[in-house]
Amino acid sequence: MADFGIHFFLCNIFICIIAGIFFAIKHMFRNYLTSQMHYHLWFLFLGLLSVPFIPFHLVAFSRLFAWFGTWRNTLSEDLERIASPAIAPTISGTTRQLNDFALSVSTQTPSMVGFLLCSIWLTGIMAMLLLVIYSRIRLNTIQKSALPLQNKAVRIIYNNCLKEIKIKKEIPIYSTAFLKSPIIVGLYNPRIYLPIHLISDFHAAKIRYILLHELQHYRHKDALSNLFMTLIGILYWCNPLVWFALKEMKDDREIACDASVLQLLPESEYPDYGYTLINFAEKISFMSFPFAAGISGNLKQIQRRIIHISHYKKPSIFAKIKGSIAFVLIGVLLLILLPMLSTYAACQNQYLWDIDSDKIFTIDLSSYFRGYEGSFVLYDLKEDRWSVYHMEQATLRTAPNSTYKIYDALFGLEEGIITPDASYMAWNGCNYPFEAWNKNQNLYSAMQSSVNWYFQELDRQMGLPTIQNYIRNIGYGNQNIYADPSSYWLQSSLKISPIEQVELLIALYHNTFAFAFAPENIDAIKDSICLFSSEDKNFYGKTGTGCVDGQDINGWFIGFLEVPDNTYFFATHIQSDANATGSKAAEITKAVLSR
Repeated sequence: MADFGIHFFLCNIFICIIAGIFFAIKHMFRNYLTSQMHYHLWFLFLGLLSVPFIPFHLVAFSRLFAWFGTWRNTLSEDLERIASPAIAPTISGTTRQLNDFALSVSTQTPSMVGFLLCSIWLTGIMAMLLLVIYSRIRLNTIQKSALPLQNKAVRIIYNNCLKEIKIKKEIPIYSTAFLKSPIIVGLYNPRIYLPIHLISDFHAAKIRYILLHELQHYRHKDALSNLFMTLIGILYWCNPLVWFALKEMKDDREIACDASVLQLLPESEYPDYGYTLINFAEKISFMSFPFAAGISGNLKQIQRRIIHISHYKKPSIFAKIKGSIAFVLIGVLLLILLPMLSTYAACQNQYLWDIDSDKIFTIDLSSYFRGYEGSFVLYDLKEDRWSVYHMEQATLRTAPNSTYKIYDALFGLEEGIITPDASYMAWNGCNYPFEAWNKNQNLYSAMQSSVNWYFQELDRQMGLPTIQNYIRNIGYGNQNIYADPSSYWLQSSLKISPIEQVELLIALYHNTFAFAFAPENIDAIKDSICLFSSEDKNFYGKTGTGCVDGQDINGWFIGFLEVPDNTYFFATHIQSDANATGSKAAEITKAVLSR
């Protein structure tokens, strides 16, 4: 919930930007859109506001098409095209031992800022719910005190209005002394409530206009829109732009309702309908019932409706076509913005992979991952082809753990804290649980034994601002290192997906980052993760294990394989309640590659 508090706050900032764009474009096309279109556009906006609460991640169009394309390119364990066994122990060459040492971390304490934001948000929701409940109780009281309409003249007008609008459903009508303006209530069993003062000041034309207006609310299913608007108002109680949008939506709804009534009337009656609103303006008030629709609003809103009525002309076919085009353009714009908002809504835990679908092939490796949730990603450099097992997991971001040390060391080399020829660090004397850690280290021994204190010392000397700058330049995962400075990569704030791991390895191999690293530093990193070397094959890799409260729950093995005419980049990731280690991920990888 703490993470949700922070990301919902970020979502609200992004929603304000989208709302500003939406208001501007809606205003730009105001003369092309019909009254109904102005109103219906708001439903697209409400849909956008629901994105942060959708329990699954929305994908960009490009990625959606990419996944669709993989269905055409599915391979059933078709790995025979991968290079011949390259890491079999019988092959002669230089082999370096693969160590997978990991310290256990405690379950993280939620961010106090996130917890505070979430607490404030939930408190506001409780207050809003109490107001809604209070309004509902008031409305129930009015409904219980109301009596079926007895005035025969009004009943005749009402029945004629039902026939005029072609509504066959029986909608009961009541009179009450506790309302200033008429309302229609109910989604499944709608009822209309008329104020007694309106009946006592009987005027046939005025009553007809008002009843036509209320019945248009029924035709447009405005009770349902009230439900959505109330829900959005509760969830976004703290966002003033959302409240302004809801107010504008209500205004547009009344104008759309007015337009529907005017379409039933001859032009000669337009002034009379407008005068009805003017004469009624002093007696109506802003609708305080969240589940009711009716002639509501303040004097300024009534003035806006009067201006609309005075300029109203029934739209021609050409005008409707122009309006439809403008409506579609605005809708497409909102759909384009939707995936970006979804990125924030999903707490940035899913990578939006943008790649040509023809380059992606899915493979079935479920037999290798028994007992684990995970994924395998392989990139064939020569064929420019991706083979992916479990696409959803392959784009899911999790903590990199010790695999991050590849890039942490690269940053340290680039800053000059260590060099390829002088990477020595003296042991600090602390007693660590792994004997390999309790001695002096250099880059190669520290990488081989995954010595935490060596890389933590690099971080200490670089400082978080420098690290953050490098991480942004290479585009490392979610780029979030603002947790514990000594362990942001250990089951903490920094997260990356298997596909991103492979993309970064490709960039490392070719030194094609946005920030150009010194070639000798790139070579030093490659040497430090070399596990096997022979005349015709070189195998590079780094494990990572996430251990929380004594349980190994997150295992990584990433690297690349060089053969005479090709290079293959891979990332294997596994998750489980226990025994999900980097060593196990490496075992799975070797089994897959050896096929």
